[in-house]
Parts: sequence; structure tokens; C-alpha cells
Amino acid sequence: MTQITWTGLLLLALCASAQAQDRIYRCGNAYTNTVTQEQAKKCKLVEGGNITVVQGTSPAKANSSANSVSAVSAGSSGPRVTAAEQKSRDTDTFLILQSELKKAEALQAELLREYNNGLPEKRGDEMRNEQRYLDRAVELKARLARNESDIAGLRRELERLPASQANR
Repeated sequence: MTQITWTGLLLLALCASAQAQDRIYRCGNAYTNTVTQEQAKKCKLVEGGNITVVQGTSPAKANSSANSVSAVSAGSSGPRVTAAEQKSRDTDTFLILQSELKKAEALQAELLREYNNGLPEKRGDEMRNEQRYLDRAVELKARLARNESDIAGLRRELERLPASQANR
């Protein structure tokens, strides 16, 4: 009986503390539970839900760094890449994709040979355990499907390259 009473009291205390939380106001990007008369006009009461505030840089530092970034970016739209550098990147991309495609196609041929139209050769440990053999056959089929999907993705990526690279 006393355990039930203590549990009830604990629940009652938790409910009371949850209701006793202060009101939270949002003043721009800052949150506070104390608002002066002057701030009350600018701040809005936040209703519902919990608020988590992560401590970071002070607003003064954040504003000064934002101003310097906007001043730099106002003159240009970002770092430019020269045509020669872009062509070099495209060539590298093409070579990497071609290499990966060749590897995937070689793996596909090996998997097809091992799968043997759904009847892979039994290994020594599978002679007595038919389920192990069946599991390996299912795994091989899944690997074939995944590899086929990889090959299709690599081909799509190669098709997306600029026309100058596709003619190689």
C-alpha cells in the first residue's frame, strides 16, 4: 500500500513541476523566460512543445561574420572553375566510371557462372546440409540482382556526362 502511495505522490509531483514551467518568449533569434516591458512589444510567446537551445557564438559575432560573408559573396556568385579544369574533372569522372563499370561487369559474369541458372555446384559442406546449399543459391540470386542494379546505375551516370566525354 505504501508503495502505491509513494508512486502516486511521485506522479503528482512530476505533473505539478511540468505545469509550473515559466512562459517562454522568442525575441528574434533569442529565447528567454524573462521579458522587460520594452521587449514585450517585440517578443512573441511560444506555445506548445519543448524548446532546445544550443549554445553557440554570440549574436554580435554571428552578425559580424554574416556581414563579412555577404560582402564577399555580393561581388561574385562563388568560386568559378575554368573550362580546362572542368574538362579535366569530367575526364577523371569518365575514367572512374568506366573502371567501375568494367569491374561490375566482370563480377556479374563471375556470379552468373557460379549461379549456373539457379543450380550452383554443391560445395563439400553443402553435401549433407541441403538448407545451406539453398541459402547460398538465394544469396547468389540477390547478389546478381544488386550487381545488375549497380551496372544500370553506372551506365546512367556515364550517359549523363557531357557529350565530349561520351564519344570516347
